[in-house]
Amino acid sequence: MKKVLPVMVACMLSAGYAAAQSDTTNNLNEVLVKENRLKLPFSKQNRNIWIIDNQQIKNLPSRSISELLSYATGVDVRQRGPGGVQADISIDGGTFDQTLVLLNGVKVSDPQTGHNMMNLPISIDDIDHIEVLRGSASRIYGLNALTGAINIVTKSAVTTGVSGNVFTGSSFKKNGSGKVYGNYGVRATGTLALKESSHLFSAGQEAGNGYRHNTAFDNQKIYYQGKFNVGKSDQLDVTGGYIHNNYGANGFFAAGTESEETVKTAIATVAYKTKLNSFWTLLPRLSYRNNVDDYMYIKQTPNIAHNHHVTQVMSAELNNTFETGIGEFGLGLEGRKEKINSNNLGKRDRDNLGIYGEYKFDLVKNLLINAGTYVNYNSDFDWHVMPGIDAGYTFLDNWKVFVNVGTGVRLPTFTDLYYAGPQNIGNDQLRPEKSRYIEGGLKYNSNHFVLNASVFKRRITDFIDWVRASETVKWQPNNFAQLNSTGYTLSADYNTGQLSNAGMFNSMRFGLSYTHLDPKVKTVIPMAVFSRYAIETLRDQLTGTANADFLKVMSLTVTARYCERISYKDYTIMDARLSCKLNKGSIYADASNIFDVNYIQAQAVPMPGVWATLGYKFTL
Repeated sequence: MKKVLPVMVACMLSAGYAAAQSDTTNNLNEVLVKENRLKLPFSKQNRNIWIIDNQQIKNLPSRSISELLSYATGVDVRQRGPGGVQADISIDGGTFDQTLVLLNGVKVSDPQTGHNMMNLPISIDDIDHIEVLRGSASRIYGLNALTGAINIVTKSAVTTGVSGNVFTGSSFKKNGSGKVYGNYGVRATGTLALKESSHLFSAGQEAGNGYRHNTAFDNQKIYYQGKFNVGKSDQLDVTGGYIHNNYGANGFFAAGTESEETVKTAIATVAYKTKLNSFWTLLPRLSYRNNVDDYMYIKQTPNIAHNHHVTQVMSAELNNTFETGIGEFGLGLEGRKEKINSNNLGKRDRDNLGIYGEYKFDLVKNLLINAGTYVNYNSDFDWHVMPGIDAGYTFLDNWKVFVNVGTGVRLPTFTDLYYAGPQNIGNDQLRPEKSRYIEGGLKYNSNHFVLNASVFKRRITDFIDWVRASETVKWQPNNFAQLNSTGYTLSADYNTGQLSNAGMFNSMRFGLSYTHLDPKVKTVIPMAVFSRYAIETLRDQLTGTANADFLKVMSLTVTARYCERISYKDYTIMDARLSCKLNKGSIYADASNIFDVNYIQAQAVPMPGVWATLGYKFTL
């Protein structure tokens, strides 16, 4: 990495010089970050936030949201299969249970296990942008946003039409039966834009016979989003979705090769936004999530180690924004009931009551301060208070120095507490994890160039890890250690916008990011010799993307990702996408893992080698 860093810094500096020579517009700074109460555009944020915008979503060689997130700085995507089959998402060296995932501001995480939180009823074709908030996000989103939050924002229907995406791919390798490994996908989206309402409906089917023994998958998803204007300024939002995801789980959670898992998730949300007067905006919201997780250790004999879990989460929120002469205030209330009915974890429930309070101060020129706290009561774990503050000062128009301090709490999952299996056993005496976080850094924002450089320090006490004293005893979660992490990150994005008189090139965009983490584990259980998650954290991550639109109809994107973890072999993966515009659509070709690298992201599950995809997108 010592040789890579000078090259990366040189690229950033040269990109910054080039940005000063251009006059076109980059939409990244115009993105409004969709927090539930106080909202700010990306360009004014004091936090370490990164946006995957709609231009990147269109150009990146990704088939799933998990693959899309693998290009985000600081995000560790640990897949057990391609195409969104099953993936764990963590931020800056945390675990997959310490990151909160939201869909349009609504929490979709599962109290059974974080393994299910990416089982979403939407495809990447439905997404407008993704907001990645690094660092403690508890004062904004509450529990379990200990290391950060990922908010996926879907598109709004602004025109009436139909669009589709069909694709097929293969590694051109054969299985034991002589059949070539391959997959296919069909997605369709219909939008209806009326005077007083808009509607979006999408459906998709994706399936494949795998990339090695027992990795075949088959999933279907549907999603609806409706927006209704009420009166002069009020709006009613309704969403609903369902995904059925079945896949061969060869070695996903245990050594057996004949495992199979089916995860079915349904979500529904109703929200109403009303402006009660000139300074008070009210947003009540109801949401429901149902998840069925059915895991068979040996699918041919389903009575052996068969786990069936049904989880229900019901939430009610009341978000308020007050605009006053001394600043903007946010106040939120939430109630959340979590229930599970499981043949392994039992029949259980717990309740949460939360109160948010926020304040935004921007009355001093160039100075912006956001402060707040989240207070939570849980029926199993009592009261927790999570304050936080961030501040930023803008100078020389485009530069900002910032600092943020935050705290967080992560509750043990039902799996942590109550699981019973031949190799693992839960621990109902677990305490919640707690964190303290501080970060400072420098930002540069212009129409074409965005730069972030920051350093952070995080301390997690009562860190929960699955541990054991020897190889002859079962794994069990314990409040194993204090995990202290120091890290720094550099990230840059340069977009030329539309070029005039540039010959064959119409526009170009370059992105580069590097994250280094230095985790140190202070063990509080001396007898725990073996641990899982404490030794799986990232150490170094380097990501680069380059895109060029040329000859008015062609687009080429090339990406590279380098990852090094403490306990896994490091690897570098290169992907590419070439697309050509047609009359009412485009044809594209993807090459994933171009150099056929052998690598592992989770457990002992090898990821696919080189894979080629050919697809066609159309809009009517």
